[in-house]
Amino acid sequence: MSLASIRSFAFSGIEAVPVDVQVQISSGLPAFLVVGLPDKAVGEARERVRAALTAMGLSLPPRRVLINLAPADLLKEGSHFDLPMALAVLAAMDVLPREDISHYAAIGELSLDGTLNPVAGVLPAAIGAGLLELGLICPGCQGGEAAWAGSVEVLAPPDLISLINHFRGSQVLTPPDTSGLAAAPAPPDLADVKGMETARRALEIAAAGGHNLLLVGPPGAGKSMLAARLPGLLPDLTPAEALEVSMIHSVAGMLEGGRLLKRPPFREPHHGASQAAMAGGGSRARPGEVSLAHRGVLFLDELPEFPRQVLEVLRQPLESGHTTVARAAAHVTYPARFQLIAAMNPCRCGHLGDADRECGRAPRCGEDYLSRISGPLLDRIDLTIHVHPASAAELSRAPPGEPSDAIASRVAAARAAQRSRGTINAEADGTRIDIADDARALAEQAMTRLHLSPRGFTRVLRVARTIADLARAPAVRRADIAEALAFRHRIPGRADVTMLPKRKAAS
Repeated sequence: MSLASIRSFAFSGIEAVPVDVQVQISSGLPAFLVVGLPDKAVGEARERVRAALTAMGLSLPPRRVLINLAPADLLKEGSHFDLPMALAVLAAMDVLPREDISHYAAIGELSLDGTLNPVAGVLPAAIGAGLLELGLICPGCQGGEAAWAGSVEVLAPPDLISLINHFRGSQVLTPPDTSGLAAAPAPPDLADVKGMETARRALEIAAAGGHNLLLVGPPGAGKSMLAARLPGLLPDLTPAEALEVSMIHSVAGMLEGGRLLKRPPFREPHHGASQAAMAGGGSRARPGEVSLAHRGVLFLDELPEFPRQVLEVLRQPLESGHTTVARAAAHVTYPARFQLIAAMNPCRCGHLGDADRECGRAPRCGEDYLSRISGPLLDRIDLTIHVHPASAAELSRAPPGEPSDAIASRVAAARAAQRSRGTINAEADGTRIDIADDARALAEQAMTRLHLSPRGFTRVLRVARTIADLARAPAVRRADIAEALAFRHRIPGRADVTMLPKRKAAS
């Protein structure tokens, strides 16, 4: 009887959970068995391993080959167990030295000719190997991604035969260099936007404090145009944020070329997205849009057109900063600290308030359309503005607006002030915000008269703190509270119809 083992990983969210891949070759009828709660992709690894060994001129011994994936009660998913299974089998066959491979963890998918194919989760696997004081063996095209883990020894062979030759001393695999940072496309410039001063101001405040923003206006008013320019105002991710965001994209198999993300992600799912696509889930509990937008922006265009149950899954991550995918076998938690930017028409036809163009059901159609969004979700939105379309004179004669670079410099200064206090304003504790006495009195009066919820009151203070940061004021002033209240969507019970535009009289 021959025994060998090597470490690999299963993934629970972005956490790499160690798995022992144990191989026993014993006497008995020829068989190749995999146990330890494997899914279909892991079970099919038997044929890929057999074919890869055949391509190298090797064959499995005519004995009983048993592979156990421990712990046995943890579901093993994905094709990345191919490589550790093949290495453990080769060690049990005395093709590879058992002692050498025991110092490594492995992750990778095998082709039938022994080539190693890329898999998801190499970055968290490399970090997990470092915590276990092990090296990592991964596909050659992903060595640069694994190198971001720091001091972890990385072997990145292109195929299985190269790895065998390395361990047998006939070939040397050089350590890979880090794969660099992802190049983000240049976002459109706010200088292209003429007029719309209120909307531009709201966009600057949202960017500076990481606040949620709702844009309401008729079709073609420029809501999506404004939202597309928000990424150009945001500062780069910090090194810790870049690593965390890149780990999520690595687990999702979306880290192109293994390059770390340095810019905040911008996700804009279609309103036909399912609940699993938004919050995460599926057969392998993959991260959803709220997690892929972590430390970035989630833009939902045509907000009321999303199914009600899809919008309701946003409520928990907007408060907690994470989302949990509950399954019968396990609960998987992903980070989901995103900034929600949403856009919507005032009604289904989009022309409520324009007596010449609105439909015959006005204003009832606007109330019905807005009621598709629940009050609790609207209460989590810090800034709400109505975007009025620019006139022909503004479009043809107005000078270009202030460029994004100038606004981004103010946003960066405001963010630096917030980080000196510990966190950005969207996540700040309302009880620790430095506020002048007259400003606090105005906020308390507004909570009563405008029927603000305690959450709404705290969010008004956070927005006011951001306005003060943009003005480089040491404390929140009365004018900052007044401006924050002007952007606040008030909910006296159900959705507030005062959010709807006023009807214009027919000329």
